[in-house]
Amino acid sequence: MSNFTITNGKFFYNDNEIKIISGSIHYFRVVPEYWRDRLEKLKNCGFNTVETYVAWNLHEPQPGEYNFQGIADIERFITIAQDVGLFVIVRPSPYICAEWEFGGLPSWLLKDRNMRLRCAYKPFLHRVDKYYEELVKKLKPLLCTNGGSIIAMQIENEYGSYGNDKEYLSYLKEALIKRGIDVLLFTSDGPNDLMLEGGTLPELYKTANFGSNVQASFNKLKEFEKEGPLMCMEYWNGWFDHWGEHHHTRDSQEVAVVFEEMLKAGASVNFYMFHGGTNFGFFNGANYSDKYLPTITSYDYDCLLTEDGEPTEKYYLIKGLLKKYFAFEEIRLSMNIKKKAYGEVELTENVSLFDILENISDSIYSPYIQSMEEIGQDYGFILYRTKIKGPRKNCSMTLSDMHDRAQVFVNKQYKGTIYRNDIDKKIIIDFEEEFNTLDILVENMGRINYGPYFKDSKGIGENVKLDYQFHYGWQIYPIPINNIKSIFFNKVIDILERETPSFYKGAFNVEEIGDTFVMLKGWTKGVIFINGFNLGRYWNIGPQKTLYVPGPVLKQGENEVLIFELHGTEKPVIKFYDKQLLG
Repeated sequence: MSNFTITNGKFFYNDNEIKIISGSIHYFRVVPEYWRDRLEKLKNCGFNTVETYVAWNLHEPQPGEYNFQGIADIERFITIAQDVGLFVIVRPSPYICAEWEFGGLPSWLLKDRNMRLRCAYKPFLHRVDKYYEELVKKLKPLLCTNGGSIIAMQIENEYGSYGNDKEYLSYLKEALIKRGIDVLLFTSDGPNDLMLEGGTLPELYKTANFGSNVQASFNKLKEFEKEGPLMCMEYWNGWFDHWGEHHHTRDSQEVAVVFEEMLKAGASVNFYMFHGGTNFGFFNGANYSDKYLPTITSYDYDCLLTEDGEPTEKYYLIKGLLKKYFAFEEIRLSMNIKKKAYGEVELTENVSLFDILENISDSIYSPYIQSMEEIGQDYGFILYRTKIKGPRKNCSMTLSDMHDRAQVFVNKQYKGTIYRNDIDKKIIIDFEEEFNTLDILVENMGRINYGPYFKDSKGIGENVKLDYQFHYGWQIYPIPINNIKSIFFNKVIDILERETPSFYKGAFNVEEIGDTFVMLKGWTKGVIFINGFNLGRYWNIGPQKTLYVPGPVLKQGENEVLIFELHGTEKPVIKFYDKQLLG
């Protein structure tokens, strides 16, 4: 058994002084078949540690239902890291930020409108305790004190950027200790007084997160961490992207210069990120300062490995720098991952959402509007349907507390889109028939993961107002798109109106499996599945132009493509490339 401790202002592993050179790799953003490849590349670059968050919403998708299989098999990820020869730092939630849906918290917490998050609110702590009972028993055998590779675990995450509830932080600390976590516990916060005062406890080791201003940041950290070694727990060597923005990059030479400044200061460092990976499915988060900004599907992060695991210029610069400061042996990489261009694929079948709505969704009746969380739905889309008596001209419809993007239809005819960022969240409608069907299709584009608007319910949270009157009596259809086998198609492509939400299906043949990248040129906005695997969202506003398709998603022979397109396509064709295009 081993110990990782702080003595005389230095890190020691047993009796040997060490510097932690760590890189962030999130197991939940990489298909399990590639975990070893990414970890070996981390080791081969000269790093001795991998850091990962733990996503609560992945592991407890519904209250009391736990998942530690497949991409959620954190035990396997940590075991592979140890096999590769890496220490492991775990940041085990409940909150992780990470540009991940709801900062890692499960959406079902919001079913209770009185829920208070990230504080010593007993119903919240009760759910944390139940989760920790399952999580910690997975992690405890993997601690270095039990022969494993976990050397340190974090309490909360950048809590000083959110609150200052010391009772809450102390509760989380004791929750881990009483369950047998006996490795180094720490906090990480931004390097200013407010964040370090709010997010730390006197008895815990403190680290800081930043991407520049090394000396000033470490000087501020020293005011709060007087005994332990300096550590930057998040060295932001790249950045993430929102839909509608430009693709962020950071100069590689600048990254190396800042890193060397940390090394000269005698600090330990964790690169956030070393390998970003992908927000598969509906797991991207969002930010909100002056407006709502959903994160794109790619989490490439412009860091040391690309989204598909290829070394970048930063990788080789940092590797050369580490060779200058530390002696390390390179290892032989065990995988050779090919990139393939499979060319154009025509989608040959389609069907309108309205034609199969009753088949793919079990609706509920409610006299009043309810949010996704209130009806027990986590991700995807939700459709609200009601009857409107007409004729009724120039009716002003307002959606109160709508998150995030609503398409409005009357008698299946498109009337307009209302986006969360629109200043005027209303639309003028003519109800021309004696009896009219009003459909409002709302997309959950990712719950906010950071900031003051963190409590982010989806769908329509308050009401729908027609002119000055609140409207009651709704049939609510949850559309999580988690069972695509229930979708039936027309055998040939129907000519659909441009603004008809529709499913499209096609197939392509694969002789040799490799990573590939799919471009949806001419498509508007939606979600794409390959062999039932949800690759994530696409949107023609960019910056992301291609979606990453890991080789393990494919199979030799025929492969199925399914697309849910919200608006329409110029032609039902997609194309697979051997290179990514992120903007």
